[in-house]
Amino acid sequence: MNDAIQTVIPRPVRLDIAGVSLSGDLSLPADARGLVVFAHGSGSSRHSPRNRAVAEVLQLGRLGTLLLDLLTEHEDRADATTAEFRFDIPLLTDRLVASIDWAQAHPQTSSLPVGLFGASTGAAAALIAAARRSAKIRAVVSRGGRPDLAEDSLDEVTAPTLLIVGGRDDVVIELNKQAFARLKGPKELQIVAGATHLFEEPGALKTVSRLAREWFTGHLA
Repeated sequence: MNDAIQTVIPRPVRLDIAGVSLSGDLSLPADARGLVVFAHGSGSSRHSPRNRAVAEVLQLGRLGTLLLDLLTEHEDRADATTAEFRFDIPLLTDRLVASIDWAQAHPQTSSLPVGLFGASTGAAAALIAAARRSAKIRAVVSRGGRPDLAEDSLDEVTAPTLLIVGGRDDVVIELNKQAFARLKGPKELQIVAGATHLFEEPGALKTVSRLAREWFTGHLA
C-alpha cells in the first residue's frame, strides 16, 4: 500500500444529536474509501494522542475519520471528578448511533461505508451500535476495550470484529476472550506482546494502528 505523505486537515464539526451538541474532528482524504467513527471511553476525548495517532495511520490508508466527543464539555468536567458518565454505556451508545446516522446523512460522508473504532468503554458502545445499525456498520475494531460491557448485544453483532489487547493486560485479555467467544460474525483476537492497557510501550501503538488499518481497509474497501 502506498504510504506517500498526504496531509489531511481535520475539520471541526458540531453534531446536534440526541438532544445535545457534541464536538468532533472530521478528516477526509480526497479519495476516501470509507469512514471510521471513533468511540472514546474512560475519560478520554477526541484529543486523545493514542486515537489521533491511529486515525493518522487510517488516513494514510485512504480512510476518513471522525473523532467525536461523546460527552458534552459539562459532562466531561463532571466525569473527571465522579467518573459517572464513562461507564454509562447506554448514553454513549445512543450518541454513537446518532453520530452514525449523522454521517449517513452528511453530504461528504453519506456514500462512505462506515466502521467503528472503540477504545476502553467506547468499545462496548461501538459493539452495541454495530448491533443496532447492522445494515450500516461494515467493521469494528476494539483497542484495549471492554467488549464484555456490550452484554447481550454481543450475540447480535454481525460486522467483522477485531479485538486488540495488550499482552500484559491480564484482566482485560480474559474479558476479551469471553466476549470473543460470543461474537457470531467474522472475528479476530490480536494480543500485542509486551503491551499494557494503554499501549505506551515502544512500537505497541504502531502495531495497533497497522492491525486496525488492515482490518478496516480489508472490510470497508
